[in-house]
Amino acid sequence: MAKIDTTEKLRAIYGSPLELAIRKQLDHLDVHCRHFVALAPFAVISSAGVNGSADVSPRGDGPGFVRVLDDKTLLIPDRPGNRRIDTLCNILENPEIGLLFLVPGINETLRVNGLAAIHDDPELIDQFADTGKLPQTVLKITVTEAFIHCAKSLMRSRLWDPETRIDRKTFPTLGQIIKDQLAVGDATETQEETDAYFAQSIAERG
Repeated sequence: MAKIDTTEKLRAIYGSPLELAIRKQLDHLDVHCRHFVALAPFAVISSAGVNGSADVSPRGDGPGFVRVLDDKTLLIPDRPGNRRIDTLCNILENPEIGLLFLVPGINETLRVNGLAAIHDDPELIDQFADTGKLPQTVLKITVTEAFIHCAKSLMRSRLWDPETRIDRKTFPTLGQIIKDQLAVGDATETQEETDAYFAQSIAERG
């Protein structure tokens, strides 16, 4: 099999994009995009450093946890986490990011691309005063592209179908995974104690 290494070779396989797929791309958030963001309790943010190293990170909270400031601006709270701050470090080097918003029960997704900046301005942080826990910083996103993505991938995956949910007991707990991967923990410590430690750690980080 030959390696595909040019756009021309790709187009020879896939052809040209549908006109509608191009025309539906906006340079701002219209009423439908804004409504989608207001409903979304979960988003994925992609970033890359100047050396090309890429990162994809989940973000989640109550519906509308990402705030629409205006039709060109989004605010994303950065909650306490594991302190790796991979996304934030990438943004310092390269502000271009991509966002994918998901709403349970809706098979379409919202894709947003833009330029991100990190702020600790009290005026922006106070935008999230009603959430009960203020973020440490806020990502201010200037939207450059936005469009609703078709439902095919979520329909194929049956992501929201209750019948496709696995029994959680068929996959190891985080505590067990960490113990296996890093060979950490007291040998006398029970699995329940290890799991309780990680559950408490996550709860304390909010």
